[in-house]
Amino acid sequence: MLYQITDGTVSLGGHTVLSHLDFWIKGTEKIAVVGRNGAGKTTLLRLIAGELQPDRDDRRKGPAVRTSRRLSIGMLSQQAFADTGITVEEELQKAVPPKDIFERSRFDYEREYDILFTGFGFTREDKKKRIGQFSGGEQTRIALIRLLLQRPDILLLDEPTNHLDTKATEWLEGYLSRYKKAVVMVSHDRFFLDQVAEEVWELEGKRAVRYPGNYTWYRQEKAKRAALARKAWEHQRQEAQRLEKVIERFKHKPTKASFARAKKKQLERMETPPLPPKDHARLFAGAIDPLVMGGRMVLEAEHVKIGYGKTLLELSFRIRRGQKIGLLGENGVGKSTFLKTVAGLLPVLGGKLALGRNVTVGYFDQHSAQIQSQKSVLEHFLDCFPALPEKEARSILGAYLFGGKEAARRVSDLSGGEKARLVLAELLQARPNFLVLDEPTNHMDIPAKETLESAFRAYTGTILFVSHDRYFIRQVAESVLIFEDGQAFYYPFGYGHYLKRRQAAKEGGPAAQVQAEDEALIASLRAVPRAERHRVREISTKEAYEDWRLRPVREQMEEAAERYGRKQGEAAEAWKRWKESSRFWELAAGGEAGLPEPEKGHVCLEKETQEAWEAWHECCMQWLDAWEEALEDPLERKNS
Repeated sequence: MLYQITDGTVSLGGHTVLSHLDFWIKGTEKIAVVGRNGAGKTTLLRLIAGELQPDRDDRRKGPAVRTSRRLSIGMLSQQAFADTGITVEEELQKAVPPKDIFERSRFDYEREYDILFTGFGFTREDKKKRIGQFSGGEQTRIALIRLLLQRPDILLLDEPTNHLDTKATEWLEGYLSRYKKAVVMVSHDRFFLDQVAEEVWELEGKRAVRYPGNYTWYRQEKAKRAALARKAWEHQRQEAQRLEKVIERFKHKPTKASFARAKKKQLERMETPPLPPKDHARLFAGAIDPLVMGGRMVLEAEHVKIGYGKTLLELSFRIRRGQKIGLLGENGVGKSTFLKTVAGLLPVLGGKLALGRNVTVGYFDQHSAQIQSQKSVLEHFLDCFPALPEKEARSILGAYLFGGKEAARRVSDLSGGEKARLVLAELLQARPNFLVLDEPTNHMDIPAKETLESAFRAYTGTILFVSHDRYFIRQVAESVLIFEDGQAFYYPFGYGHYLKRRQAAKEGGPAAQVQAEDEALIASLRAVPRAERHRVREISTKEAYEDWRLRPVREQMEEAAERYGRKQGEAAEAWKRWKESSRFWELAAGGEAGLPEPEKGHVCLEKETQEAWEAWHECCMQWLDAWEEALEDPLERKNS
């Protein structure tokens, strides 16, 4: 056991924050500490760092804190620059190990220094700048670099991803995962916790509960434990009610009086298990359907140019009914501009943009949540939906965490995140069939985010959205559209799958992105012909006709897909053999820039793989055309 707290209690200002807490760190564990605001997360970090001491307790045997040896502990919030007039290099060189420049440890320090500095988005020239020239967020990053260079045995991080962009956050995730010592972190970035944490400690009721696994596993396991605890509580309550009925039935009968007294004692000895606390997030069990289904094609963009006077991006793209697409890209590439253009708030600079038949758009951005009203949340909601009964309105608001007293609060008194949640509740209750959302969960706490994630998953309409919350993207988006280098790329699967393929592409694997013009291919993969689905009912004449029309092109598509998969596997295996060959390492040791180029045979395999992809793509497009023609209503085609 590297570090252990046993029966520890911490009080601040006469208020008990942590009570009889048990907590431990083993070896090189990566631990996430979670809990609601005010639960004591930062207090726990300060206790581990030695800034706070546990309360004295005469009943406790032995010390509250034990360590296996003398430990070095570093905490991010402890870092502050006493002198902002010196340069970054002067500050970071203070901790350089020996003064002999030929020492190996000094070389390792300098190398790590460069890796960390560039990994957090700084340039080598920034080393010469004075600390005071950097913004507060940049100074926090420099403080984090200084802490990481110290390589403490226990690294304590309080919101380490604040002031980091997505690229720097992803880099930090990889670095911490490889860090060879223990890490204890507090963060509201759930995706970050998923990538780094190996176990989660939740602070609730002034105590800590351990969950082995990452954040997603913790949420699933907590729900299972809560369900079991509630079942045990209900079973005990039913047993108590049964005993009470037995006692009431027999207590006045002389021949059964002793029996009734025995049951009464049994009831008194029965321990009542605690009722598990309700989860602060709400989950939507049923579907949220739009009022009008709308046409099969929601949006068609042909060579559309977007921007404010100057073209930021040109793309051709189609969105089909029911798709949930997340937009990815650096700041300033045109994501919000594209959403405004789709919603009709900005004109296109060129090309053609058309909404589908009977498509109703619900648009949300941060300005949408700037509502001011002296009315209560319930009154404001009823003004939006006057035909709604008050009881039903309260039920709907409760599903979006505005139950009980929350519904009586004035709208003007709500925080920014709460106002956004209220507007999104109104938007989902209005039931448009196409939601266009720009940063819908900004400034929201985790229960609010998880509630809306559940609502958007339950929503059966179409969603196009931008978010910097990667966990939210992963939970909601079924595919992603990437804006990069003035181009748009479409990836047909979820965000987690996209990250894995992107990493594979960096390591020499197949390309992870598909041009937006090829989006039609993806529809063919999602829309499996009805006749292929497993079912026991009789196939209708229409379905049989569709199957007959689609079978030839479907067989071609399957053959092409099989060949592409085979070639892809052969190319990957050849590339692996090449990297393991002695020739590869001979070239690598020769000081060549980058990885050595593969030999001629490997290049041919890559070319064959690309040709197989193109053939598969062509077959998929042919299948899609045949499928759309088979499904199209003859009367609709006649009237168009």
